[in-house]
Formats: sequence, C-alpha cells, structure tokens
Amino acid sequence: MLPSADALFVNRELSLLKFNERVLAMAENDAVPLLERLRYLCIVSSNLDEFFEIRVSSLKEQMLQNPGAVGDDGYTPEQAFQKAQEATQKLVAKQNKLLVNDVLPRLMEEGIGLLLPRYWNDDLRAWAYETFLREILPLLTPIGLDPAHPFPRVYNKSLNFIIEMAGTDAFGRAGSIAIVQAPRALPRLMKVPADIGGVPNGYVLLTALISEFVNDLFPGMQVKGVYQWRVTRNSDLFVDEEEVTNLRQALQGELSQRNFGAAVRLEIDLSTPAHLADFLQREFHLGEVDTYRVLGPVNLSRLSRLCDTPDRPDLLFPEYRAPIPAPFDSLMEQPARLFAAIAKSDQLLHHPYESFQPVLSFLRAAAADPNVVAIKQTIYRTGEDSELMSILLMAARAGKEVTVVVELMARFDEQTNINWAARLEEVGAHVSYGVVGHKTHAKMALILRREHGEIRRYGHVGTGNYHPRTARLYEDFGLITADRGICDDMDQVFAQLTGLGALRHLKLLLQSPFTLHDTMIARIRTEQMNAEAGKKARIMAKMNSLLEPQVIRALYEASRAGVKISLIVRGICALRAGVPGLSENIQVRSIVGRFLEHSRVFYFYNDGEENVYLSSADWMDRNFFRRVELGIPVLNRRLKRRVIVESFSYAMRDNQLAWRALPDGSYVKVQGRGKPVNLHKLMMQRLGSAT
Repeated sequence: MLPSADALFVNRELSLLKFNERVLAMAENDAVPLLERLRYLCIVSSNLDEFFEIRVSSLKEQMLQNPGAVGDDGYTPEQAFQKAQEATQKLVAKQNKLLVNDVLPRLMEEGIGLLLPRYWNDDLRAWAYETFLREILPLLTPIGLDPAHPFPRVYNKSLNFIIEMAGTDAFGRAGSIAIVQAPRALPRLMKVPADIGGVPNGYVLLTALISEFVNDLFPGMQVKGVYQWRVTRNSDLFVDEEEVTNLRQALQGELSQRNFGAAVRLEIDLSTPAHLADFLQREFHLGEVDTYRVLGPVNLSRLSRLCDTPDRPDLLFPEYRAPIPAPFDSLMEQPARLFAAIAKSDQLLHHPYESFQPVLSFLRAAAADPNVVAIKQTIYRTGEDSELMSILLMAARAGKEVTVVVELMARFDEQTNINWAARLEEVGAHVSYGVVGHKTHAKMALILRREHGEIRRYGHVGTGNYHPRTARLYEDFGLITADRGICDDMDQVFAQLTGLGALRHLKLLLQSPFTLHDTMIARIRTEQMNAEAGKKARIMAKMNSLLEPQVIRALYEASRAGVKISLIVRGICALRAGVPGLSENIQVRSIVGRFLEHSRVFYFYNDGEENVYLSSADWMDRNFFRRVELGIPVLNRRLKRRVIVESFSYAMRDNQLAWRALPDGSYVKVQGRGKPVNLHKLMMQRLGSAT
C-alpha cells in the first residue's frame, strides 16, 4: 500500500477506504443478522458517496493546483488519485457481488426483497404497469437530444436513464439518444401487495418500472436499450467568509448550487454499451478511471428501506433498551432535586449503552425551573425533528435568556441548521454562528441558575452531537457537572463565541485553536521524558481519525523512547504502527461493530497522576487549528476509572470486532483467543439490558 518503506505516513484516502473495507466485512459476516448485513452494504455506499463528493474532488483539485507535490505519504496527488480509484473499484466490485449473489437471494428466501422483471407473473406485470401509468409516467420528462434539446442539467447523485432509440418521430426527427431523469419526489422502491408479489415484503425498483415501460415515453419509436446511471459531484461548499456580511444568507445561496458542482464520478449499469458510456464520460468530462460499472442499483443505499421491514426482528440485532442511570431515573421531573444531585457529584453518561434522555431532562428541567435564568448551547448536528431544539424554543418563549451558537457549516446539515437558527430567532433567542473561519464543533450546554442570591452554573459537555437519534447508534461520553472551574471555563468559551475580546485564560478546559494541540504535544513529551528517565510511561487515545503530522511525529519519538502507546482509531489513521525503529511500541486498533465508535478520549499516565480527557476533537489539522473544540478533564476518580475501563481496557481485550493495523497501513482481524470478547455486547451487559 505504501510507495516506499521510508514514507512516514499512510495515505489519507487509502486509509479511509481501508475503513470501508472493515465495514464491508460486517456485511460479509454470516454471524451478523441478514438485514443488518444489508444495512452495512448501504453504509458503505453512503460513505463512498461522501468520499467522492469531498475527498476525490479534493484530490482532483490538488492535481490541478500542485500536481508535482509529494506528501509525507510518498505520493503525488496523481498517484494518490490513481491508487484511490483502484482500491475503490475493487471495493465496489466486492460490494456489488455480495449484494446480488448473497444478501439479496438470502433475503428473498425470507420473503423480503426485490422482485425483478424477469420473474414477474401476469398479475404482477399488470400491477406494475398500472402503477407506472398512474404514479410515474405523469412525472417523467423525456428529453430527446438534438440541437433544440441539449443535455439536461443533472442533479448530484440523482437517478437517470440513457435510452438508445431508432426510428423517426412525428416531426421527421431521427431517434438516437434520450435522457430521462427520475424525479426526486418518486420513491426508489415500490411495495408490492403480498397477494400479487407472492412474498410478504416484496418491492419493485423504480429503475425496473421505468426500464420495463419506457416504450410508453416514446410511442412509435424502437427502444434498443435503456440503462440507469448517476453522476456524483463535488459537494464541498465555498463561502468567502472574509467578504460576506451575513453568513446565513451567503450560505443559503451557496447551498442552491451544491448539487451542480464539477462531476467526479460516473456510475452506470454494467450492461451499458461502450459508446453510450463514452458519450456520458465526454458530457461530464470524466474518464474511464472515474467510471463505475454497477451490478445492481446505481444507488445501493436506497435499499436501506428494506432494513426497516416490520415484523422481522429475527433478522436484526436484538433490541437494546438503554437504561436511564441514577439519579436521572428517579429525578427526571424534579428540577430542584436534579440540580442538587448534580451539584453533589459529577454525572457520566456513556451512550448508547446509557440513554440520552438525561441530557434532555437536564435541559427540560432548566426550561421549566423558574430559578434558571439562562441557557447557553452549541449546536453542530441535531436533526430535523429535534426534541432538544423544541426545549430551547420553549425556554425562549418562557422568557429565559437563551443563547445558541449554531454551526451553519456542519457538512450536509447546513440547511437543517439554517432552519433551526431562523426558528430560534423568531422566539427571541440570541443566535450566533460562532467564529468566522472556525467551525464550532464543541459540544456543550450551560445552565445559569439563581441559588441563595447568586448564580450557580451547571454544564453538559460531550464527545458527540446533541442528536437523540444518533445517540442510539453512536458511542459517546457526556459529562454533566456543576464543577465551578469547568462551568466558569464554559462560560468564557461562550463569551468568545458570541462576542469579541482577547484570548481568555481557561483554568481547566483545553480549547482549539488555542491550547488543545499544544497540551497534547506537551503531554506526549512528558511521557517521553519519563520513559527516558526510566519511569513508567503510557499513552492511550481513542478517536475517529488520526492525521495531524506534529502529533504523529511526537508519538513516533515517544515510541522510540520506550513509551507504550495504544491507539483506538476507528477510521483514518495516517500513523504507521509497529515499524521497527519508528513505532514498534505503538499498536493501533480499529473497532467496527453494531455501534459507531465515536468518542474521543485521551489518557496519559503522567507518573501515576493519570490525566484523562474527553474531547470533541479528533487528532486532525482541522480539529486543532480550524475549529472550536474542547478537551474536558475527568476530575472525579471514580468516573475517571470508568472512562479508562470502558474506553480502553475492554477495547484492548476485544477479539470479535477489533482489527489491528499493520506497518503498511493494512488491517488484519484480531483473532479470538480464549473466551470471546465482543466490546459492544460486553458494554450492553455491563450498563444495560439486551432483550
């Protein structure tokens, strides 16, 4: 994978593709329930969409701007692009074969799946034709390409068809090529009545309906072939933040153009003739290397609807009901007692093993409590139908001072956040968009409550978003505290985000872009010096991605000094683990399973003091230097021990979900030795109950 033995870093794009290979391995695993296997296939498809929209588009830009530059991974942009395309082609081919040859046939055996036209009986064909005439045909606009009908403007990732025809129409025009765009309003899967389809949960693809009855669009013409395709476009937004006076208005204008950026990938039906593929490639200025021939739907992620098939829990992971831990389980509706319990002791939440409801209860109590005078909140991702946002709206209507820092540039959630910002402003909340040029990625909520003639602060800080739905799927920590040092620091950060002023000194919290990076480097150096002095030295860190060069180099130096380093990196990891003379004391693991490992936790032994931080930041350039992030020390000894055990001890014992990174950047599955240890099952048993 690496171009040379002395390259210091693993290529970013190839490492991300390796992560998707690990996700695909879940779909290959027969021990995983069948509908969950399909879900993992859809996740890979969705991940690859974003990979092309953001990463491949970036590589193409680098190839234009600085083609000869060689990175620390040893590749020029052109070489990285070629390697990424080769790896993606192999991944997609494997994904398609797994879907068509294994997962879909097994689902059909269970009475769930796609009813392909070649297997339609007369009743099903009649139903399909009637559905086409009633629900689909009126919405279709066929475009026969000629000088009066140029190639249409194609929406990013939309479903389209290219049709080859012969014959002459009523105006004497010779048929050649036509384009049909599938309206976004049409569902990509149509449920077939069980008595007609012959199976309890049978579906027909929109693709199949259009392909089978396309002749109705071109009466009197000979349709020689119809082939599905879609194009993926550069979806990275650009807003000149130095020039705009209103970020929300500028972003709104940019969003309308996102779906028409430069093309970066063409997906076509496997049976598409070469001359039609060439035609589409020329139209979008793409080559063969950018073209993916698909066995099955061109947008596989649309099949995720099958994963919601009712009445088949046997084909899903067993239901897990996250418990509400004490003291929240008994004080949900008693604000005064709830705040008293928090004042007495910090409360740690570990999602999804523990419910997200305590966070909502904390804010709901603040909204209802007459002694609470103000609520301050950051929002990065929260969803379109957010109970949390409804609580903030309620608090503002009740006359409380509600301040919300909404990050408008949260990728692919921009429109949702714009909508929430507008609704908050309508009810009198103070809404700001953070700091121009720095995304506000910190996750924090602060409550100001009047107690005994003074203001007492209560805070929630976490590693994940305020998004109740993803909190059931993403593994994250949250800390609810009344610690004066932490809460005072939070208030200082809010003041920075909403106002102006010099750098504010924080007592306990680490903050990007000011102190987080320097502190991480200093902590690593301390472990290095302790190892060189013959003392015990240990670093453990858990994150989504590890890319920042200075941190990686510091870890290499610490490893050479003898520091034992354990890294749990779910996704991209540019560090090369286990290289003799460079990183032989570093091991890297990736955990891929039922839940998405999402928390960021950093541990430094520090001569027995054991410093533990929860953070919103990965170890990436953007998180350290171009975002507002927080690192939160865990001060309570009991909670610190919990974080260490639940983040590292169990993960390092896992022999079912864990993958080990090799020096060349590839991964091997950790082999089960002795008693099977599945991190996710172990945590469910420890903190909750699976049914």
